[in-house]
Amino acid sequence: MRLSLVALLAATAALYVWDLSASGWANSFYSAAAQAGSQSWKALFFGSSDAANGITVDKTPAALWVMSLSARLFGVNSWSILVPQALMGVGATWLTYATVRRTSGAATGLLAGTVLALTPAAALIFRFNNPDALLVLLLVAAAYCTVRAIEKASPKWLVLAGMAVGFGFLAKMLQTFLVVPGFALAYLVAAPTGPGKRLLHLLSAGVALIVSAGWYLAVVALWPAADRPYIGGSQNNSLLELTLGYNGFGRITGDETGSVGGGAGGGWGSTGLFRLFGSEMAGGIAWLLPAAVLALGAGLWFTRRAPRTDHSRAALLIWGGWLIVTAAVFSLMGGIIHPYYTVALAPAIAALVGTAIVQLWRLRDDPVASGLLSGGLALSAVTTYVLLLRESSWLPWLAPTVLIIGLFTSVALFFSSHLSRVAARSLAVVGLVALLAGTGAYAVATATTPHSGAIPSAGPSSNRGMPGGGGMRGGGGPAGGLLGTSSPGTALTALLTQNTGKYTWAAATVGSNNAAGYQLASGQPVLAVGGFNGTDPYPTLEQFQQYVHDGKIHYLLGEGMTVFGGNSSGSDLSQQIVDWVAANYQSTTVDGVVVYDLTP
Repeated sequence: MRLSLVALLAATAALYVWDLSASGWANSFYSAAAQAGSQSWKALFFGSSDAANGITVDKTPAALWVMSLSARLFGVNSWSILVPQALMGVGATWLTYATVRRTSGAATGLLAGTVLALTPAAALIFRFNNPDALLVLLLVAAAYCTVRAIEKASPKWLVLAGMAVGFGFLAKMLQTFLVVPGFALAYLVAAPTGPGKRLLHLLSAGVALIVSAGWYLAVVALWPAADRPYIGGSQNNSLLELTLGYNGFGRITGDETGSVGGGAGGGWGSTGLFRLFGSEMAGGIAWLLPAAVLALGAGLWFTRRAPRTDHSRAALLIWGGWLIVTAAVFSLMGGIIHPYYTVALAPAIAALVGTAIVQLWRLRDDPVASGLLSGGLALSAVTTYVLLLRESSWLPWLAPTVLIIGLFTSVALFFSSHLSRVAARSLAVVGLVALLAGTGAYAVATATTPHSGAIPSAGPSSNRGMPGGGGMRGGGGPAGGLLGTSSPGTALTALLTQNTGKYTWAAATVGSNNAAGYQLASGQPVLAVGGFNGTDPYPTLEQFQQYVHDGKIHYLLGEGMTVFGGNSSGSDLSQQIVDWVAANYQSTTVDGVVVYDLTP
């Protein structure tokens, strides 16, 4: 079994690491921040967009800490920024195996790890540089610690689980807390000690969570605002506001000050129980989602008479709580949501499906278990068929093949207890191939397709046009755009590298993605006016004028001086700055980009 684990991890590493640099800078917004962190320790600590520490990214910076340190060690390049996420994917696969093995055996752990590795959303995010990769790794680590805690009612392991979740907050803020209800319920139900001690242990874990998440909030709040970068994504230069507002409850209600194109009730796709099966979400995560729900129900049914401390049922509560709460929030939230968020569901689906397959196979002499095993495969074959029909030009033979083999095998599985051992095992292998063929092929297609831009989505290259973005979408030409990265030519890049010692910022431009492209090309700090959406109130017009007066900014760049926040409730200061520059400085055009020289 150890050899099988090594083979699984090696195959996962190959899938996630092979030709990793094909995606270039991937999400240039985070790559530019990693570049800044490789040049400035202050930029690394705060997650600044530029090494001159003008404004931060709109997230807590734990994922950037990893990327920045890698860039410091190996230089600023695509590989050094992307490989940490690939290694996180291998780590998450191993931890999923280790967690499931403790409650259901090594074979189940291997199957769960395989399902996770072959989830398209995982193949996307573990080859990309969004913070979701670190989030998933830490959440699986927290699940492992919770399983260990339940085994012997260990407060030490439960505190470690709280610390893992708390550190996950520093990667993706409030989203990390969606797993807490399932973890807490599992411990409260199954830990082998009295109710008072269970509550006390949970309280200790809660304190550990708050401390491991809150220390950073406290440091940023106490740090003099004049001596740190502006907190990107906030309207009041407050990390707490960013946590609770734009990246917090605003994501639920849709009331996100400074957001562009969203808003309550629209802009981010239709909400509802079937949202995860919509065109934006389904390709990344929906392949085995119905089977996971069936697996949870089946597992709870078969463990209904088990003792309170039964480890198998505790595991179902951990993974099932994770799946139900996270899926419900993703399905019903009215604010910003992107298809790649669904990677947070992948470990729970993998664990539930892997556990159900092995347990139902062992109980196949029971007609109910045999029927659930057969029905689960049939359900997954139909789901795969429907999803593959949406990609009719990609491997058109795969959909009918999976459907026919899956349905035929599901019928045969119902009678597997009457077959010989060799025949039954051969049938099980065919069933597993049918089960994983769709999600596996889609994951490989995702891994072999370069992705860039702010909102990638899983799938083959023909999937780039789906709502929400994907593939190589997001390139906004030489001057970029809201979600696209600027691509400066050689003449403009050379211009940005001249006399850089005289200036704090080689240039300024509206929006973080515009600034990121110029900064990555030139290696020089570029000020993102207005932050990601161009709607943050930094810098003010007076601040910008003072920067210009003090000779801190060399150029202002922008094609047509596009400002993104026309339909948002955020600040219009970037528009004021653009208007002031256009009224007071002459422009030239270099490589298709309007350039204002702000030299006095």
